Amino acid sequence: MRTHLQFKADKFVSDDDRNSINPHIRGGKLAEFLSEEFATLGYDGGIIEEDWGWMIWLSRDPFEVWLGCADYEEDEWLVFIQPDKPAVRPIRKFFKKFDTTEKVEQVASLLESTLLSKAGATSLIWWSDQDSGLT
Repeated sequence: MRTHLQFKADKFVSDDDRNSINPHIRGGKLAEFLSEEFATLGYDGGIIEEDWGWMIWLSRDPFEVWLGCADYEEDEWLVFIQPDKPAVRPIRKFFKKFDTTEKVEQVASLLESTLLSKAGATSLIWWSDQDSGLT
């Protein structure tokens, strides 16, 4: 599954765009942009600042879908989609398993097209959570 998008976009580069929890991380402007763009597409769009970057809620039903974003490498960005697995069992619906692939692919396509058309993103590289070496 396409879950992690690495890219370049000068639109979001700013030294005064630091995370208040972890000032070594930039990406607040990217989070605001994505929240606003996805809200126009009917998604929730709320932002939560985290110590690793920003979380943008997209939907909570029938399972949680959200984006995480922050700077990555020098003058690059990383946006990742959660869930990053093809199936989940939400806590409140533990006995029911949900296939996430269609929803995650829909979000991935919207994310890519939005960044290309409205943010001038370049050098896009998609990878999965397994490719990251984090799992």
